[in-house]
Amino acid sequence: MKSLAILGSTGSIGESTLEVVRHLRNDFKIFALAAHRNIDLLEKQIREFNVPLVAVYDEKQAMILQKRLPEITVLAGMEGIEIVASHEGVDLVLSAIVGMHALKPTIAAIKAKKELALANKEVLVSAGELITQ
Repeated sequence: MKSLAILGSTGSIGESTLEVVRHLRNDFKIFALAAHRNIDLLEKQIREFNVPLVAVYDEKQAMILQKRLPEITVLAGMEGIEIVASHEGVDLVLSAIVGMHALKPTIAAIKAKKELALANKEVLVSAGELITQ
């Protein structure tokens, strides 16, 4: 069973990925999720998949979510997303964050030698040589 981190879980690609995982529960476990600021949807995802680690880019929203879910670890900001992307409990990282915000966590996942599923063209357009190395 692969342990999966989804960066951008509340976006369309993240939601589609979770729909696939619903049908492949014997193959994948959601270990971590990251989102920009939609903590209402993120909370539903956390509860459904029993996710122990999350990151929210918007620090204020991260604090609100931590109060709602004190039993899990909620990280904040870009640093939190990078921690999720490189966490030792993660085997596969889906990088589905929109735009250039995906660059730093994608690099963090690569440096941590994670399998990477890249669903973001801007990372390759702007830093393709670095990423493909």
